[in-house]
Amino acid sequence: MIEVIAPGPYATVQDLGRPGYAHLGVPRSGAADEPSLRLANRLVGNPEGAAGIELTLGGARLRFTTGAWAAVTGAACPLDLVRPRAALPGGTVPAAAGGVSVSSVSRMSVSSVSSVGSVGSVGSVGGASTGDASPGETIRRVTVPQGMCAPFWVPAGGELRLGMPGTGLRTYVAVRGGVEAPVTMGSRSTDSLSGLGPAPLAAGTVLPVGPTGGLPPITVDAAPRPRPGTGVLRVLPGPRDDWFVPGALATLCAEPYEVSQDSNRVGVRVRGPRLERAREGELPSEGMVAGAVQVPPSGQPIVFLADHPPTGGYPVIAVLTSASLAGAAQLRPGDRVRFASPDRPAAGPRGRRSGVRYRAVHRSPREDGHRRVRAARAWPGQGRPAGLVRAPRA
Repeated sequence: MIEVIAPGPYATVQDLGRPGYAHLGVPRSGAADEPSLRLANRLVGNPEGAAGIELTLGGARLRFTTGAWAAVTGAACPLDLVRPRAALPGGTVPAAAGGVSVSSVSRMSVSSVSSVGSVGSVGSVGGASTGDASPGETIRRVTVPQGMCAPFWVPAGGELRLGMPGTGLRTYVAVRGGVEAPVTMGSRSTDSLSGLGPAPLAAGTVLPVGPTGGLPPITVDAAPRPRPGTGVLRVLPGPRDDWFVPGALATLCAEPYEVSQDSNRVGVRVRGPRLERAREGELPSEGMVAGAVQVPPSGQPIVFLADHPPTGGYPVIAVLTSASLAGAAQLRPGDRVRFASPDRPAAGPRGRRSGVRYRAVHRSPREDGHRRVRAARAWPGQGRPAGLVRAPRA
């Protein structure tokens, strides 16, 4: 069991969502930065789709009432484990089904050791709760720094503390066995738009942890940290780019936009050059996908994320490549971001443009019954999407 002592600004349970219900008006939801949740689960031997905890801007404190293996990925943040003195490295740390060596655990350095003498009332030791102490007992706790993207053992009574990330927005905590929140329509995810799934985490929330008996052993000590985002979101022309004046897509890619504080799990709102329409009025509602760049009458784009509505009536000028979705999910208010299309790479600080030019020769059917350019890997070092071929050099 995991007890939430402090959830931080916003914390939810997320897995890979509930696909297949768009025709019923139900968003897919799921982790906003899906690759980070998948990685966290792999590190502790879970299936990639197991439920974990998604934190926004860190700031969480989680107390483990039973020992468990855990891993933290996504936006890098200060990470400390406050543990009882009896559970210090060198004690008994169970291997995960005979898979991971605990020698690396026993070599961890202890950053601080706190103690309290005759405890007559509930207090704190070095910031750690001592509410389980009986009068007259001596409680000793230690704070052990932990690393991102590596599995580590949390003993019973241990408290995991996550600070605010220096860059990025969302951090993911996976525990071996997965978080066993109630299942709604095939998913344990919290959907901030429809209200489906468990409520956002609050102080006092208790999360059950699933069984670990049938899981494969943990076979890695650490994974390379993903490279920091470049501040560039790769896009392809959307299905309604003809609703905009000629050059609107070039305008989108010409100057940086600033992320608005009104952004959330539904979408990233950005402020910058206005995108002018060539047509008046609005479209009948049509299907939407994560990564769609929708433009309301204000002319300021909205990039849809995991909790986006299944349908929308504003024209979509562009669609993010699949590889750029995770980067969009890590944008925080005040960040500056550039868009880049195959025909219009993002300009650098001195106006130079980088990237390989492509020309479109085919569009595959859009997901959920409407056209969409499939753009999983469109850029140098990441391949290019089906339907695009390298253009000859001029």
